[in-house]
Amino acid sequence: MKVLVVGGGGREHAMVWKIKQSPRVKEVFCAPGNAGIARDAVCIPIGAEDVDALLKFALETKIDLTVVGPEAPLTLGIVDKFRAEGLRIFGATKKAAELEGSKVLAKELMYKYNIPTAKYADFTDASKAIAYIKQNGAPCVVKADGLAAGKGVVVAMDEQTAVDAVKMIMEDKAFGESGNRLVVEEFLEGEEVSILAFTDGTAVIPMVSSQDHKRIFENDEGPNTGGMGAYSPAPVYTGDLEPFVYDRILLPTIEGMKTEGRTYEGVLYAGLMITKDGPKVLEYNARFGDPETQAVLMRLETDIVEIIDAVIDKRLAGMDIRWHDKAAVCVVMASGGYPGSYKKGDVISGLDEAAATGATVFHAGTAEKDGKIAASGGRVLGVTALGKTIPEAIENVYKAVDKISWDGVQFRRDIGKKALKHL
Repeated sequence: MKVLVVGGGGREHAMVWKIKQSPRVKEVFCAPGNAGIARDAVCIPIGAEDVDALLKFALETKIDLTVVGPEAPLTLGIVDKFRAEGLRIFGATKKAAELEGSKVLAKELMYKYNIPTAKYADFTDASKAIAYIKQNGAPCVVKADGLAAGKGVVVAMDEQTAVDAVKMIMEDKAFGESGNRLVVEEFLEGEEVSILAFTDGTAVIPMVSSQDHKRIFENDEGPNTGGMGAYSPAPVYTGDLEPFVYDRILLPTIEGMKTEGRTYEGVLYAGLMITKDGPKVLEYNARFGDPETQAVLMRLETDIVEIIDAVIDKRLAGMDIRWHDKAAVCVVMASGGYPGSYKKGDVISGLDEAAATGATVFHAGTAEKDGKIAASGGRVLGVTALGKTIPEAIENVYKAVDKISWDGVQFRRDIGKKALKHL
């Protein structure tokens, strides 16, 4: 079969890598892809948000299956448009993807269906949001309502930071229209964990746990990014939490969405905080996470195409999805200056040497330059390695990371460190 993967980041490289392993797949295309993906798939120069051009390509090329990586095409209705033309596509519909596309809709759903989450208030007026913050104090969390590439959340430990966040989002329009509305939430204390699940709109099968590292600097300092690394499994997510998360979070979310006329199919991502009062939902994403996907898919034993087919055909219930008991760690290597402005075009050295260590180097923001691979984005690479244990996976991944360099490269040296205190 011919498969089209939509997107061009590290998550999509991991998806291409996994899909290619299926004996049923003859050819993989990726739009737009990147320089690393080009080694594993045929890259098509169509942007992930150019839904009409993607549809035209899929029809003309007789694509058998399309798998969507990023959130933007989902919220633009790519699944609805492909289905209308009789094409098989894996992902959430436009109405379902609003679970990620609107923080307010997500909070309303959680409140309505008693899904544990932080207390909140939402605003369309900056002065009212600021008055609320001054009345309730800090710490608190300020979130742009719409999509902001993982950067629209400010954890404010003091009142001034929260007020500045409101101004940045609503007045300076740092995230454009996404900041027309915002949410102010209570600050939840605890440790974060990402739980991704496959769902066909009725059945829900959770994947193995993982933990993302959002802040740019070690010890979780500095501004939020799209994610600087991840590991799986997350030991903070103990076996006794699994039934609670399934019964009180995952299943009610899918059932609630169906009741609301927003039947949800594809991958549901629940970002959780493990608080002293139990797990609470921080956010939903309507797709695979990035960089969690790189770590999680390294551990998947079952043919991913079989799972995707079961989701599309609504026969996921009872499917046996198998996982390696090894641990996986992904370290994101980013351009200097990220998540602010950064330089592009520096040639990357040591990629082959890193691969020779046994690690897998997933490309995120890379391009070809005079036959060589160069940095072309904020997050550039997701170096991922397996190990029998998390400490071993950490050791293996940094062996590979240390082989790679380019001018201004930055990465965290503490990915997976939080796991160690639980072991």
